[in-house]
This record gives sequence, structure tokens and C-alpha cells, in this order.
Amino acid sequence: MTDVHVVTTDDGWALEVDGQERGSFDTQDEAIQQGRQLAEEEQGELVVHGEGGQIRQKDSKGNDPSDIPG
Repeated sequence: MTDVHVVTTDDGWALEVDGQERGSFDTQDEAIQQGRQLAEEEQGELVVHGEGGQIRQKDSKGNDPSDIPG
């Protein structure tokens, strides 16, 4: 399971996986859209960071325990 992080850069927004940048985007929405697809492919978690670096949102895209409702 690989976490996909949406983070700010000097030029806009980027995706980071295992500390490596995996694409840059003009808007956060574009980065989130691509990050969601990548997280689904990787069966990981999408972690969206705000402009200050704080985590705004997490969204699991696979391997959720079946005994947890929702």
C-alpha cells in the first residue's frame, strides 16, 4: 500500500509517492484528481495537504478492513 501525497511546490501542486515527485499541476484540483487515480491503482491512500503543509484530508483507496463500517 502506497500513500500518494498532494503537496504544494514553488510552481503550484505536485504528487509525491515515497518521497519522489510524480507530477506537477497548476491547480490543487488537478493534482487531487490525478492523485486519486494513482492511489486507486496503488491500492493506497490519498493524503491532501493544504498550502501550509498541514493534512487537510485522507482518503483510503483500497485494503480497508472489512470489519469497519463505512
